[in-house]
Amino acid sequence: MYKRILAALDGSRALRLALDEGIRIVKASGAEIVGVSVIEHADRPVEGGTVFAPGAERNRERLEAAGIILEDADELFEANGVKGSVRAVDAYGESVASVIARVAGEWEADLIVIGTHGRHGLRRAVLGSVAESVVRTAPTPVLLMRHGPDDDTGKERHSLT
Repeated sequence: MYKRILAALDGSRALRLALDEGIRIVKASGAEIVGVSVIEHADRPVEGGTVFAPGAERNRERLEAAGIILEDADELFEANGVKGSVRAVDAYGESVASVIARVAGEWEADLIVIGTHGRHGLRRAVLGSVAESVVRTAPTPVLLMRHGPDDDTGKERHSLT
């Protein structure tokens, strides 16, 4: 059974569904969970146009957003009576997916839970998929929770409740 579960967090509905599922697994197995928010810093052009420096205002917004996301996750852990912690990780130019995979390996996670928006076609090609990259690079099993429009009915798919 799982002992250590990493839940990737970004404030989206898809990742909230993944967090909810991670909490259900923790409750059933007695495992512990860590909620991880990866912070990517914005860059802005510096005089001369070819060098980039951190965009202070955007970075502050991202840090504040991560704080809110992690606080909400911590409250969910407490409300559900599960052993959990939260962690913000700076990407330092690394991709979000590789940070998640690296942190899972360092923390010796048995499972990663992550949400996916269910994009396909051109939107997926242009926007990429963090979840898909995590599946390809993670040192541990990955549980994907999909949130997106159902192709036939227009209804959204949700995790089991």
